[in-house]
Amino acid sequence: MNESKKLRRTYDRRIAGVCGGIAKYFDLDPTLVRVAYALLTVFTAFSGVIIYLILWFVIPEEE
Repeated sequence: MNESKKLRRTYDRRIAGVCGGIAKYFDLDPTLVRVAYALLTVFTAFSGVIIYLILWFVIPEEE
């Protein structure tokens, strides 16, 4: 089977499943992705919130 990886929002979610989907795609722990996102958001004057909202609408949900 040659199944390609697809970036999808996951049901392992806290808000919209974006961080969980990214973690699943890159085979990482979702908590690490969430912590990295939180740090990035704080240290970039909260521009991560805008990025998260964009990703929420762009990345499709798991089927």
